[in-house]
Amino acid sequence: MKFKIYHTKEPKSGEAISALGWCNNEEVYSCSEDHQLFRWTSTNREFMQVAKLPDDFAPTDLHWLLPKGAAVTSSGGAAGGKGSDTLLICSGDGRFIILNKSARVERNVSAHSGSIVAGRWSPDGAGLLTAGEDGIIKIWSRSGMLRSTVVQHEGQIRCARWAPNATAIAYCQGPFVAIKPLAANSKLTKWRAHDGLVLCIAWSNNTDMLASGGEDCRYKIWDAQGANIYTSVSDDYAITSLDFSPDGELLAVGGFNMLKLCHYSGWSHSINRFNQDVVGSLFNIVWSADGTQVTAGTSTGTILFGHIIERELRNRNLKAVTAGRKTILLHDIVARTKDTLDFSERIIKWELGYGHLVVATSHQVHIFNENYINTPIIVDGRAEIKIIILGKKNFLLVDNNSIWIYTYTGRLHLNPRFPASQSQIPHLNSRCVSLGLDTLAIRDYSDQSLIHVFDLLPGATRQEEPYTIQNKSALVEVAVCRFGNPDDQYLVFIDVNRDLFITNVRSGPDYIIHKIGTQVCTVMWSSDTNILVGLHDSCYSVWYCPGEACTDPTLIALTTFTFDTSEFGKNITLENFEGANVTFRSSGAIFTVSVKTYCVILHKLFADNSWERALKLCRLVQNQILWATLAAMASKRNQLEISEEAFSAALQIDKVNYLNFMKDLGQSSPEQMAENSIMNGRVQEAEIILLHNRKIREAILFCLRMHRWSKALEIAQKHDSDLELVMKERRKYLQALGREEHDPSYLALQN
Repeated sequence: MKFKIYHTKEPKSGEAISALGWCNNEEVYSCSEDHQLFRWTSTNREFMQVAKLPDDFAPTDLHWLLPKGAAVTSSGGAAGGKGSDTLLICSGDGRFIILNKSARVERNVSAHSGSIVAGRWSPDGAGLLTAGEDGIIKIWSRSGMLRSTVVQHEGQIRCARWAPNATAIAYCQGPFVAIKPLAANSKLTKWRAHDGLVLCIAWSNNTDMLASGGEDCRYKIWDAQGANIYTSVSDDYAITSLDFSPDGELLAVGGFNMLKLCHYSGWSHSINRFNQDVVGSLFNIVWSADGTQVTAGTSTGTILFGHIIERELRNRNLKAVTAGRKTILLHDIVARTKDTLDFSERIIKWELGYGHLVVATSHQVHIFNENYINTPIIVDGRAEIKIIILGKKNFLLVDNNSIWIYTYTGRLHLNPRFPASQSQIPHLNSRCVSLGLDTLAIRDYSDQSLIHVFDLLPGATRQEEPYTIQNKSALVEVAVCRFGNPDDQYLVFIDVNRDLFITNVRSGPDYIIHKIGTQVCTVMWSSDTNILVGLHDSCYSVWYCPGEACTDPTLIALTTFTFDTSEFGKNITLENFEGANVTFRSSGAIFTVSVKTYCVILHKLFADNSWERALKLCRLVQNQILWATLAAMASKRNQLEISEEAFSAALQIDKVNYLNFMKDLGQSSPEQMAENSIMNGRVQEAEIILLHNRKIREAILFCLRMHRWSKALEIAQKHDSDLELVMKERRKYLQALGREEHDPSYLALQN
């Protein structure tokens, strides 16, 4: 992956380009010390003078106000094809002006005693910040009225940026980088970032990482607490500008005659070197809203335009590579064929998987089947696509206004909506949306501990009325399994404490959440089985049976295997999990590791209900993880004979004794089915089984055994049965604990 760079044929000004910004995906506005505001077209690099600024107004920064519902770039590039209509320009004498699109000055405000080094509209468009050389950062209303002064220091501020959620401001001062939360009585986070002066910073929208560049000729990646993630090798010259792409996956870094394309974790994809007389130092690197183009002003007055080429995706036997703005090369490695796919519009997003290639251009979506490459299905009217997620049956599109789920035949399957979804969709990213086999999960943006779950089965009531899953803490990632039967669909999610939880999405509002891991950075389900892989700081874990074993910590420990990743290097990312192969990437290198192949075969035998073949496989291999996986699966599906042998082989003697007790209750009797549900952690299901079969006394004894005192009393009163037994067991329970009765229901009966 690299940039293909173009530059203007001749500079329109001998001065450096001091301010630059995208108005939409096609137009760039620039101004310099010649006091002229130009509009450039990215495709042919033609320009037109828009306005002449006052002679005493020396521009230092420029930023377009985002239109409603648009995505935001880390440096403030305007998002959306419709473009912006309000422009903020700051000057060297401490003033800023607000212009409309017809270049008429609407506000002219004197803000600082020195030069304004940064002016940025907030991500929600409700206000703006200005940072000056006088060491002050101020927040203004949209109309230019002063709201507050958030930072006052003696030192000079070089750069300032909003947090993605507009709750904090990051700025650099000398060799330090600081984060100032806007909440009252909040603590300032400040750390020494570079050996020399920090010249530029950027804050990623989706990964919540910060990047900084300085006079020590290095760029560094930080998390929001100031911990260093990555430090680059020293370049020949200072790093003068950098910017994250809108989706947070890429980072552009500029210096003297140098433009580098990097992964968000820091390592470099490619580097471009330029002629000193033509380019010089790069200032104001800005991504377009669709994340496919970049522009930069230079010290010689030349403007650079670039777009990404040679971006590559692989899936099984297919490999797709972008060869230009409108061209994709598709290779079939097995058949040894190569197809060139040309499009009439610029390619925005594209994904490859499940035998299909889905390409989103400026106003269309093209669906290619690997068997019918020459006859794609085209969906019109879908513009500004920012997320594409492929599933086994459907694929998902997210634009700036809505979420769309299509089948691979081009039919619209669902347009999911939830409360306040219209205002939250611009903030969605690939980590908070997950498409499974028959389920869609979306993390809420306003309440980040909430997950909306949609059922994608035809005719399901939860298509239009999703149910919600509430966690105790905020969530950073959700993932729905991509394989299995409709009743075996699981959802995992990671919270801000990096704990991993799982729940069955078919449980509906009666869901139960189980914790299965800690210190997890990211997770991914296999495309062919319900096997889960999770990445930690210095290792990765494979959960071979997370859904069925989640109710028993012993089974989770037996079916989970952890491997060290120190040999891979640092800054590892999880790229893909196809079949039995897991793909990692570290510093640009791709590492492929295999999970236990026999476990993959075992999962496929479970899907076909081939229990005898599964048992023969475990007897052949004699592996403890395999036996534990079989035991968890068999016990859930009431295969007592098989689960007894599997638990015995896994040395779970207590469970073998319990299974023998269950067998004495009678084959397929309600009592046996209820005990099996208890063994699998489904307490509510066990109670329903007993009541449905009119086993009232057994249901009461079950509630007493599980210390469900209120439910036991409710059943006894409703059916007028064994009330004295319930009161007797309650008294014995309180006497053993040495406590007095406090439950109002029991107190009423005692009186």
